[in-house]
Formats: sequence, structure tokens, C-alpha cells
Amino acid sequence: MLKKTVDHPYFLWLLMALPTAPMIMALLSGAEGPDGMPATEFLLHPTGEFSARFLIIAMMLTPLRMLFPSSGFLRWMMKRRRYFGVAAFFYAAFHTLLYIVDMGSLRAMLAEFTALGIWTGWLAMVIFVPLAMTSTAGFVRRMGSAWKTLQRAVYAAAVATLLHWIFVHNNLGPALVHFVPLALLESYRIWRKVRRSHQPI
Repeated sequence: MLKKTVDHPYFLWLLMALPTAPMIMALLSGAEGPDGMPATEFLLHPTGEFSARFLIIAMMLTPLRMLFPSSGFLRWMMKRRRYFGVAAFFYAAFHTLLYIVDMGSLRAMLAEFTALGIWTGWLAMVIFVPLAMTSTAGFVRRMGSAWKTLQRAVYAAAVATLLHWIFVHNNLGPALVHFVPLALLESYRIWRKVRRSHQPI
């Protein structure tokens, strides 16, 4: 019974959605953050952070599976990798919605759009949209090999997300703590692929 519950897609979706519960409560109650900061502003960071975390998890699974091919847990996670990517999109959409409400007007958003920390965030969001829209099994079947080609755009989204995080907060440390493990694992994956391509047949 427990295995059946854990294996059900709704179980994982529920786990990934749990962080939104206190966020939504804060918005509905009109709670204020530090220095009287409105909820739409102080929730910008956690929503963006969760989006980045789920993106990183989705991207780390393939190289981790290469490192630990016999891991049953990683096998279970790999089967659900697309779920993490979609969760990253939904948290990014939540983050974007909060930003729009907090800014209050199109003029205010356009005034800061050219800042590196801002346009990279919009770029990541634009890339997320087609990736999330084509994440269903039906799209995977219909698109065939083109689906994998499209999904490679996730690397551009990851770089844009990293730059957005660093330059919005002017703080390198927390962003690197999240992204350096991913960079190391992706470097290992590339090294292994290159090594295999040079092995004699």
C-alpha cells in the first residue's frame, strides 16, 4: 500500500506543491515581511529559489544515474524527471506573477528590463514555457527526436537562471552553492561522453 501511494504521481506533485501552502496563506492574509515588506515582494525570493532547485534536480538526475547506475532511488527519480521540470516552470510562473503584481505597472517593469538581473529572468521564463508545454507523454511521442533537441534549451534556461539569481541579489555565494554541484555533474557527463567517443570500437 505504501509503495503504491509513493509511486502515484499525485504523491510527488503534493510534495512539490507543499512549499506553496504558507506562501498562499501569506498572500491571502496580507502578511508583511521584514520592514513591512508586502507579501508579493518578500515571496519573490523563495518562489524563484524553489524554481531553481527543481530545475537543478531535473538536470542532475542523468549524470547522477551515470555515477550510480544500480541506485533504485535514482531509477525511481528518473522516471519522474519531467515532473521536476514542470514544477520548476510553475514556481517560475508564480515568481513572475508576484513580480508583475509587485511592480504594479508595465512602465515600471520596462524601466528596469535592460538590467542584466532582470532580462535574464525573463529569458529563463520564456524558455521554460515551450519546455513545460511539451512535457506530456503525447508531445514526447509526436515530436520524436525533435523533443530532445528542444529540451536541450534547458541549459540556456539554467545559465539565465544563475545570472538572474546572482545579479538580482548581488550575492554570488547562495547561487553557487546551488549551481556548482550541477556544473560538476554536467562536466562529468560531458567528460564521460567524450571519453566513450574516443574509445576504439
